[in-house]
Amino acid sequence: MVAEVMAELAALEDPRAREVNEKHGDDHGVNLGKLRALAKRLKTQQELARRLWETDDTAARLLAILICRPRAFEGEELDVMLREARTPKVLDWLVNYVVKKNPHAEELRLAWFADPDPVVASAGWALTTERVAKKPEGLDLAGLLDIIETDMKDAPDRLQWAMNHCLAQIGIEHGEQRARAIGIGERLEVLKDYPTPPGCTSPFAPAWINEMVRRQSDP
Repeated sequence: MVAEVMAELAALEDPRAREVNEKHGDDHGVNLGKLRALAKRLKTQQELARRLWETDDTAARLLAILICRPRAFEGEELDVMLREARTPKVLDWLVNYVVKKNPHAEELRLAWFADPDPVVASAGWALTTERVAKKPEGLDLAGLLDIIETDMKDAPDRLQWAMNHCLAQIGIEHGEQRARAIGIGERLEVLKDYPTPPGCTSPFAPAWINEMVRRQSDP
């Protein structure tokens, strides 16, 4: 079955898709719409998902994420998978589609948050941002802002992006911290000049916060 699926993925290889994907650090050439269609046809298959992951092929790992049962993984297994993941899309999908739905998400968040590997730490920050938005009880928001204020400016790109998202989410969701969050963003100027297409919201935290708050207040 794995060989059949790998052959089907190879048949979906598109040089133009690979060129676009590689600009974002993703070494595969499968159109994501076609990948999702294949996943829909295969349906949920946990054992196949595990075997596809073991191939170390980016397209196969993305497919594995789509057909797995997120709640079926042990925490230790997800920790290994995160550290094995090599490309941005695999990392994003693994955290958003699997880890966030897994019963071990909170213990992984705590374990990853201060990990010395910035890619692993970025996953901890992504899970923290999820809690800021959906389950902030028990979080030290002021303490998170302290860390962001001290460390975000010089953090590696992926970790910086995750910390910036957390900064924006705190400002958007928590009015009592909004002025401080905006002030931190203005002082650090992280992503201030990030190219943003027309009609899209800038990832610069003060602009992001103000725009989302404005939308929330519109009738």
